[in-house]
Amino acid sequence: MAPKRKREVAVNGDAAEKPNAAKKVKAPPAKATAPPKSTAFKLNSDAPVSIQIIAGSYDRVLHGIAVTIKTTEVTSEPLAEVESTDKTDKKKSKKSKTAAAAPATTTSQTASFADTFLFNAHNSAIRCLAISPPSAPAPKQTQKVLLATGSTDERINIYNLSAHPPSTRSASDPDAQLLSSLAPRPILENTKNRELGTLLHHTGNITRLCFPNRSKLLSSAEDSTIGVTRTRDWALLHNFKCPIPKVYGRPSGDTAGVGGTPQGVNDFAVHPSNKIMISVSKGERCMRLWNLETGKKSRVLNFERAMLNEAGEGKHSTGEARRIVWGSSSKGGEDEFALTFDRDVVVFGMDCRPRCRVMGDIKTKVHEIKYVQLGNEEEDGALLAVSTEDGRVLFFDTAEESTRPAPEGKTLATAKLVGQLGGKDAGVTGRVKDFVILPVDDGKGKRSWFVATAGSDGQIRVWRLVGDELKADDDGKEESTKQVGKLLGAYGTQNRITCLEGFVMIPKPDGAEESEYEFDDSEDDDGDDSDDE
Repeated sequence: MAPKRKREVAVNGDAAEKPNAAKKVKAPPAKATAPPKSTAFKLNSDAPVSIQIIAGSYDRVLHGIAVTIKTTEVTSEPLAEVESTDKTDKKKSKKSKTAAAAPATTTSQTASFADTFLFNAHNSAIRCLAISPPSAPAPKQTQKVLLATGSTDERINIYNLSAHPPSTRSASDPDAQLLSSLAPRPILENTKNRELGTLLHHTGNITRLCFPNRSKLLSSAEDSTIGVTRTRDWALLHNFKCPIPKVYGRPSGDTAGVGGTPQGVNDFAVHPSNKIMISVSKGERCMRLWNLETGKKSRVLNFERAMLNEAGEGKHSTGEARRIVWGSSSKGGEDEFALTFDRDVVVFGMDCRPRCRVMGDIKTKVHEIKYVQLGNEEEDGALLAVSTEDGRVLFFDTAEESTRPAPEGKTLATAKLVGQLGGKDAGVTGRVKDFVILPVDDGKGKRSWFVATAGSDGQIRVWRLVGDELKADDDGKEESTKQVGKLLGAYGTQNRITCLEGFVMIPKPDGAEESEYEFDDSEDDDGDDSDDE
């Protein structure tokens, strides 16, 4: 038996590359603590924008919707010339013409919806979705996107989606026209979408899925494990095992069986450097830090009682965090992360100490949170978006210079409310269960966003945020809830939506050839040997 090859270790802790003269040498990585800058899709003023939205529902249905946003210019007709007669001189009538107003040109956007796929993907409710970055562009080849779906049936389904809009020739196919004539809604099927298979390494309900990069898939479940899967061959590389919490007392009416205490990972978040991860679990008033380079637990940070009380987690509450997300709100790019509780959100700094609360005096349930990059990371910073039970998406500025001081008797400052999207003023009263924010650039340096929201009412709404709507006012006045965004269209799915994902489709290059599978060794160059434990 041949001796085992000794693994070479680089100075920075990553696995060294194999000595192969034919292999291209990678450029040195950036700073580990600096997250990559968010890239926005470049808009073309002449072509419409295509967005692929994927919705998972409580009814086991996986629904893919293609949204086409067209921009039209509306020119108002100029005022007609008006003649006035001077009657002071009867012999000579002087006629004066008023200057005609210049025509005003405005742009309006409309969204049209079409089904791309609709089927029962699981045997029970779909809990979470995840979309990978698109594959690297190659000459005369199309790009692909990986879709992962998690359900309460303990399965993870993997799909291969085309990153380009469906071909117009598919709509002219006789079979497609016959199917569209029978369906009550438009159908624009993409024949390049494929199902790859199912992962079965979890023994509990899937709670969260994440693609930190295209070569790895991270998944958590109620079996108190976080699995790391390699996308090249879908092999399970490592399992992070979270301890099952001890129960110090159960209510008298609890009918759970032996070992049926609340357990499982609620959520996890990977730092943009892909070196550390934070997880929060059920029944635990703490968060756990993991070292992704060694695959071991780093430390456990307990929540302080004072912080839980200010976040609305009293003595009889669970005190567990439900969602966690990494971000950077300050203009200098300093990292932070936010934790959601039942009715509040707490922002922590890199020292793992709470910096501020988010909801303030707003009394409503929190569902999902995401960071929104305003523009240049070093100059504009980012905002924290929070979806609520009353149908709103609230935008908060969590930078230290923008927070309000803590009230008397409390220790945490309050983030500044910049604006809200949706709500009763916009005709939205149902909960916003999930949302996705897609940044786009118009080519002139101006950033805008397409926002898709969905809830239990089955409605998917697409909004447009433009210009400086999300920039906070520095006038020193007390914050007021201003309405931001414009509704472009709504689509009824007739299903109880539980999770939502989406991406802006890339225009198909000329002469590109479709390929069903495009995995190669270049997509797995993030140190596979270092992940094998």
